[in-house]
Amino acid sequence: MTLHTYSEDQLIEQPAVALFAELRWKTVSAREEIFGADGTLERETSAEVVLLTRLRAALTRLIRNCPTEQLLPPSITSHATVAQCFPRRRTAKFTHC
Repeated sequence: MTLHTYSEDQLIEQPAVALFAELRWKTVSAREEIFGADGTLERETSAEVVLLTRLRAALTRLIRNCPTEQLLPPSITSHATVAQCFPRRRTAKFTHC
């Protein structure tokens, strides 16, 4: 694959990776990702944008006094169930926070 100067990789992805490195975040290139439970990002397909294993671990670390089941219920086991929790269009209007 040839990388061009005016590509999404050069203009967006690489500057973002550099910024995350400055912030001491761990970055991973998924260009040649291996899918599955033991894969690069522990996901089955590239359509799974939420990394559930890592999300659960992060929520548990951040909110220590709350049981994991309440942070992210076990019923949320796939990208499809996460998508159901966050619909694309809001149908209700909220007047109170």
